[in-house]
Amino acid sequence: MRKLKILLLIAVIVSGCGYATGSLLPSRLKTIYVGPFRNKIELAEELTPEEYRFRTYRTSLETDITKEVIDSFINDGNLRVAKEENADLILSAELIDYLRQPVRYGADNEIVEEYRISIVCSVIVRDVGKDTILWQDGRVIGDSTYNISGTYARSETATVEVAISDLARRIVNRTIEGW
Repeated sequence: MRKLKILLLIAVIVSGCGYATGSLLPSRLKTIYVGPFRNKIELAEELTPEEYRFRTYRTSLETDITKEVIDSFINDGNLRVAKEENADLILSAELIDYLRQPVRYGADNEIVEEYRISIVCSVIVRDVGKDTILWQDGRVIGDSTYNISGTYARSETATVEVAISDLARRIVNRTIEGW
């Protein structure tokens, strides 16, 4: 019985867990063009009072997101960022929402102590060679939370940077890993 357990343990160690860090893309896909994210947040649309409470705006957010997505593809290394005319894949995206929602209130239930920043984009990645859509998602969300005060306090600006990084990571992972 003991020998069987040892053999099973060795088999598990040798076989590994099946996790791979490489790309799941076909080998013919080597480059990607990341088009500028377009800001499609409708600031003029009528919202219910509940929706309006959370809607806000940050200037040049779409530019910051575009830069971070490009940097994330460069850092990942599975796809080389290229000009549009030389790319195997083209990523097009729109910034569709930026929300700042209260997560936790203080003891008096009136003062917000923690907020969540959510950045919502619509993304399409097109395979140029096959003229097909590799993937698309109408709501890719990057988010992060921050405390207003205390040991874990952080500014909204720093939290936005983390949310942008989270969004970029999700886009790159979805492109490279297909899930």
